[in-house]
Amino acid sequence: MTPHTPPAPPEGPPVPPHGPAPITVLGRGPHPLPPGDAALLAAATLVAGARRHLEAAPVPAGARRVVLGPLAPALDAVAAEAARDGGRVVVLASGDPGFFGVVRALGERFGPRRLEVRPDVPSVAAAFARLGLPWDDAVVVSAHGRAPHTAYNVCRAHRKAAVLTAPGAGPAEIGAALLRTPGVERRLVVASDLGGPDERVEEVPPAEAAARTWPGVNLVLCLGPGSGPEGGPGGMRTLAGAPPAPAGWALPEDAFEHRDSMVTKAEVRALALARLGPHPGALVWDVGAGSGSVAVECARLGAAAVAVERTADGAARIAANARAHGVDVSVVHGEAPRALAALPDPDAVFVGGGGAGLPAVVAACAARARRTVVVTLAAVDRVPAVRAALRAAGLEDGGVLLQSSRLAPLPGDVVRLAAANPVFVLWGHRPGAPRRQGGVLP
Repeated sequence: MTPHTPPAPPEGPPVPPHGPAPITVLGRGPHPLPPGDAALLAAATLVAGARRHLEAAPVPAGARRVVLGPLAPALDAVAAEAARDGGRVVVLASGDPGFFGVVRALGERFGPRRLEVRPDVPSVAAAFARLGLPWDDAVVVSAHGRAPHTAYNVCRAHRKAAVLTAPGAGPAEIGAALLRTPGVERRLVVASDLGGPDERVEEVPPAEAAARTWPGVNLVLCLGPGSGPEGGPGGMRTLAGAPPAPAGWALPEDAFEHRDSMVTKAEVRALALARLGPHPGALVWDVGAGSGSVAVECARLGAAAVAVERTADGAARIAANARAHGVDVSVVHGEAPRALAALPDPDAVFVGGGGAGLPAVVAACAARARRTVVVTLAAVDRVPAVRAALRAAGLEDGGVLLQSSRLAPLPGDVVRLAAANPVFVLWGHRPGAPRRQGGVLP
């Protein structure tokens, strides 16, 4: 029998037995600290944390207090105290400080082996527990110190999301953002002071959330149809978070309802998706959407999607295609560029179709896109005007003429090459914007 081999120790230099004292990170909830944590806090010579944590905790009278506002000077103070002979540092944080918390910044500065982390129950877990819902299938996004549009887009795209809010990105702003994407059904649950004397857990529609004033510290759950246990598949989950991205994309044209073959062909859609880069946290416009095939595929890949279509039957067809694929697409019945004015700014835009007004539509989209615009067209005459519109908006442009031939059967169990119509795929990328930006964990 093979003797048992103990696991290798973690990488990194060990902390000497008489070396620097560890930096203790205490996750705080509304209840009193357990005796062991209270003893660590009582021995501290420096205590850092948000102002509300410092005011609520029994900080020793002789300990220096450091408010975690701007992080760099606070970390400098922690470093100086931790290096001092006899210095003992305690950092107070909410819930689990390793979950969108201060542990990341402390670990980057001091190394994880210098940290002694004692977490409490994460606020997200507590909020879902109040509703009696599992949360292993929820997408969690933080708006603290990050661009809030990522959080808004997660709420638009996913039917079970939790937002760690921040000033200027709270329930009112989330509600207002959802009101700007019609056709996406959501309800909000606002949880504040969880477990504390002033705990409130309220379910409100987005319009009410947008109109109210809320406490400064809260958590928002954004829930859509089927977000309860009865709405999902049975059995055990293997991966936490949103469902994984589909194994394939650039679906065949017959995967979508369309009129007279007015659907972006799979080969063209594959290249367009590669340039658009849809992912969780991003917002993609599909302008001149037709069947909505691009919007639906972007939504399948986790992005929030808005489809703009000028015909009523086309708008209905897009909604039907989204339902058939189990995704949420906000459908706007209107003509670009006028219909774009009320929409939230996109990360990427797909413009399909043609017509004499195409350059004006491209110009309006390029002025608003944070990252990328992709345009498909057949008429060679309009290529210079589209490229000029992209460049005028400050985008770096490129493009290809895409020509493909599919295998088609012939009598005698043989095949031939059936050529599809050539299509120009043009794009513009904003200088300095990452090739993939946003995301659930920015």
